[in-house]
Amino acid sequence: MSTIRVQTTQNVSLEYEVASVGDRVLAAIIDNIILYAWFGIVALLLIWTDANESVFVVVLGLLIGIPYISYDLLCEVFMNGQSLGKKARHIKVIRLDGTPPRFGDYLIRWILRIVDTGIMSGLVAVVAVLVNGKGQRIGDMAAGTAVVSTRPRQGEGALAPAFTEAGYVVVFPEASRLADHDVATIRQLLQKGLASENYLLLNELADKVKSITGINTDLPDEAFLRTILRDHAHLAAQESPYA
Repeated sequence: MSTIRVQTTQNVSLEYEVASVGDRVLAAIIDNIILYAWFGIVALLLIWTDANESVFVVVLGLLIGIPYISYDLLCEVFMNGQSLGKKARHIKVIRLDGTPPRFGDYLIRWILRIVDTGIMSGLVAVVAVLVNGKGQRIGDMAAGTAVVSTRPRQGEGALAPAFTEAGYVVVFPEASRLADHDVATIRQLLQKGLASENYLLLNELADKVKSITGINTDLPDEAFLRTILRDHAHLAAQESPYA
């Protein structure tokens, strides 16, 4: 499985596993099943209410047409870069500069979906993702985004020791204010949040760490927490008599 390295605006390097074409196709299938199920429910309800033909056509058009057109955009905007299908397959949209995707990024992806999936039943998107190697279809290339896996990588879970390389530069010296038991708690909650895709937990954890350390940063919550763990590990190693 290929990976991409994201360099954030604060010089923090993050590595993500690119979402496979199979996961993206399965996510799209799940999304389509959800939409078709909704269409069927709406049609049955309208038939059951015995609406006249003109009302039936208007309501059917509104309750089916609008969700069909806006489903992907609204899901990604309000579900942190995921549709229901993406969430089921544990993949999400990220920006390649490490910052959270903005509405404009999702909008560009949504508009260019016409090219990616509207031509030859999605073959354009599949070819683009395979050739590009960064989890990007044409919409992603234009928006500066990629689709990555949210599954913890083998051997790189949140509980793995945060060893740092020689020459590592500490991003947040304030990490030294954290006690060892604080760091252990951060690791456990980070792992729990990532495993369950509980972004509210990650946000609350990041806010708590910021309040303890006095750090003010715009880094995304996951990136901030991972950086704090690396910084603390490096600072602790430097203070060790065996360093």
